[in-house]
Amino acid sequence: MQAEKTITVAFIDDHHGIREDVLQLLHSNPNIDAIGYESAEEALLAFQIKIPDVVLMDINLPGSDGITTTRTIKEYFPMVHVMMCTIYEDDEKIFNALAAGASGYILKSSAGKELMDAIHVILEGGAPMSPAIARRVVNSFRQPVAQQQVSSVSLTPRENEILDLLAQGYRNRDIAEKLFVSVNTIRTHIYNIYEKLHVQNRIEALNKTGRNGRQ
Repeated sequence: MQAEKTITVAFIDDHHGIREDVLQLLHSNPNIDAIGYESAEEALLAFQIKIPDVVLMDINLPGSDGITTTRTIKEYFPMVHVMMCTIYEDDEKIFNALAAGASGYILKSSAGKELMDAIHVILEGGAPMSPAIARRVVNSFRQPVAQQQVSSVSLTPRENEILDLLAQGYRNRDIAEKLFVSVNTIRTHIYNIYEKLHVQNRIEALNKTGRNGRQ
């Protein structure tokens, strides 16, 4: 009988206790080779030597945050599967993580057997999510058709350009650098977008202009 292939897993989390607990769980499976990193910078440096099969990614990291790091990993290591493993379950972070290239989103509170199962699911091409996250993703698409197709004609070309970048998962700072303007200028544009569309956040703005499925 052929031995099961070893799965290499990288876990990026700056909280030492959580990192050790998750690594202990992963090491309980003899077919998983896991290593932890406390920062994105440390992990990306290591990936130049050994590329993991799966990356478990926290969002709130020192230096480059988890969403930005996910985008970087998918750009330079597109074969790597990224799964968020975090405490955050608000719509904006979920959408931005998925738009950045994450293929799964698991809450730390439910990490256990679910996490082990999720690793195998993501390797098989699935998109594992904690039930609470899956509900939020489904609900984000349950907008009235008329609301989803609201025209963005009232927005300026620059405002539409910023919305397109938001749909791709870029943060305010990234957009400012890309457009060669200040972060405050981007914030002003986003405020004006919200006012014109009568929305409260990015998810609502992207849904209302039909950009919620863009990558």
